[in-house]
Amino acid sequence: MQSRNRNRQERLTAPDPKPKRRRRSSEEVADRILEAAAEEFEASGYAGATTAAIARRADVTEAQIFRFHDSKQALFRAAIFTPLNRHFADFQARTAGAGEGKDVARAYIGELLDFMGSHSKMFLSLAVANAYSPEASGGIEALDGLQDYFRKGEAMSRARIGETPRIAPELMVRVSFAAVLANLMFRDWLFPPGMASEAEIRDAIAAFVIEGIGANGKV
Repeated sequence: MQSRNRNRQERLTAPDPKPKRRRRSSEEVADRILEAAAEEFEASGYAGATTAAIARRADVTEAQIFRFHDSKQALFRAAIFTPLNRHFADFQARTAGAGEGKDVARAYIGELLDFMGSHSKMFLSLAVANAYSPEASGGIEALDGLQDYFRKGEAMSRARIGETPRIAPELMVRVSFAAVLANLMFRDWLFPPGMASEAEIRDAIAAFVIEGIGANGKV
């Protein structure tokens, strides 16, 4: 009898081997899906990544993924451009009212380099997907996130330069973006070991872009 009572008491006081997981909010689930998608697309590329693998990474079901994204293609686009848009909005908020153009431009290029460097595989996946599987990206021009990014850049440029620039802001923002992206995506080809330090490469990219912006006469 004493043995049975002791065993019963031990079962009552023993810790639950499987504590209940905190219920995640819809926003937390959506964010985790995007994070997991970015990780999976970077690791496996667009063709190799599957929604099943993404679901495992995010600890959700595939049904939950498709509650937020209509297709793998839509998820692919969102995983790239949602964080890009957040980065740009955050940068604008922190640099609002800044008075020195070159300092703002250099800070922006530095942050853009950091952001794009941490997502370089995603951008490469996007380029490859667009070249060989256009349905994966829907065409670069159809990516609302990227177009919104450019529109914000154009508005910021017009506000600082005025209405009569030598080079149209819609062209300048795209060329500047492309210069930064290309230097990151092809850095192993462009900068062999020993050619320059990381700081020297970053300074060269920033100087190149700033000189290009300076073609409009106000920086």
